[in-house]
Amino acid sequence: MSLLICGSIATDHLMSFAGRFKDSLVVEQLDKISLSFLVDDLEIRRGGVAPNMCFGLGRLGLRPVLVGAAGEDFTDYRSWLERHGVDCSYVHISETRHTARFVCTTDSTMAQFASFYPGAMSESRLMELAPIVAQVGAPDFVLIAADDPEGMLRHTRECRQRGYRFIADPSQQLAFSEGGLIRDLIDGATYLFSNEYESAMIEAKTGWSGAEILDRVGTQVTTLGADGVRILARDAAPMEVKAASGVTAVEPTGVGDAFRAGFLAGLEWELGHERAAQVGCVLAAYVVETVGTQEYSFTATQFVDRVRRSYGDAAGDEIAARIVG
Repeated sequence: MSLLICGSIATDHLMSFAGRFKDSLVVEQLDKISLSFLVDDLEIRRGGVAPNMCFGLGRLGLRPVLVGAAGEDFTDYRSWLERHGVDCSYVHISETRHTARFVCTTDSTMAQFASFYPGAMSESRLMELAPIVAQVGAPDFVLIAADDPEGMLRHTRECRQRGYRFIADPSQQLAFSEGGLIRDLIDGATYLFSNEYESAMIEAKTGWSGAEILDRVGTQVTTLGADGVRILARDAAPMEVKAASGVTAVEPTGVGDAFRAGFLAGLEWELGHERAAQVGCVLAAYVVETVGTQEYSFTATQFVDRVRRSYGDAAGDEIAARIVG
């Protein structure tokens, strides 16, 4: 059995400008704008929702299969992921495009100029899941995260046709998608992941009520930021799980991806929804306390100790029996 994690693969180029952009803007000349800024630093960070989730699963001792498209410049990133337990054998490498890239300059007031280049991500629509499954075995779950919309749609429809249990996680693509596409991406999912704002957007764009959405997916998992997570399932009472305790927040990027990785690990360990959410919340805590989406580390003992501090010994004992490392 296997876990297939489908989604964007990207690198982030982040720069800081000590001044203020507005001091260089001439309102009367905005239609002819041509500016450059001398930046103070450059950080290149590994990103993309699918590798972020795969990294988290790898840190917990699982071996997820990364499904996505990248460019020939993916070599170093591949090596990093493989060293951390991710199977990158089935990443599609574009012959003409670079790996997707986010380039952002932030000034002293937190104003930003940013660009996103989708690049090779657009070729995820060329990928079929069946040949991968033939090599790695029938999937426990196929998680379909934000990616090229046509690629997301192809993977979703293939899962329905072939009977693969899939997890819908459209996240960042919701803002750019029409209701028909969103309905197609979530209908029949075993799980639907979103944050609270995205959950409201799904209802507004699809025209489905919360009850109608739950009738079309098995379980809806909604992250609530510092308040934890809410889980609604057709066959169970609503559940809320508090966030991990003792968190010192530094940078929120990638926190949702880490929660999803932890929750999925809990499912793989055959834990219930409450325990799976607790694993997700603790893994998310490591990310929010670190700058960068894949820069955290821990031992199995450290992770279990943090579970005990947040959720008690019973939770710690159950997770200790399953975590590796």
